[in-house]
Amino acid sequence: MAVHIPDETDRERINTIIFEELVNGVLAEESRLYFNTVIEKMKDRGCDGVVLGCTEIPLLVDPNDCPLPTLDSTRLLARAALREAMKEDPPSK
Repeated sequence: MAVHIPDETDRERINTIIFEELVNGVLAEESRLYFNTVIEKMKDRGCDGVVLGCTEIPLLVDPNDCPLPTLDSTRLLARAALREAMKEDPPSK
């Protein structure tokens, strides 16, 4: 498995969107399109999927119109926690 990250300029813009918009509840269409553009670049580099590794990113990125399949880290962690919580207790001795 190979891992690719966006270039520095894209990372800086993503950081700005997260901390100046998303954490303040601002969901700008321009920013959504920007994320899709960055994800399209990753697709062009040979990526098969994209990890949405910040809890705020899924507020903006729509898996239904994203250029690559998404892995939403928040949902994945929540599902894993739920599975763990639902495990039966071991028998008492």
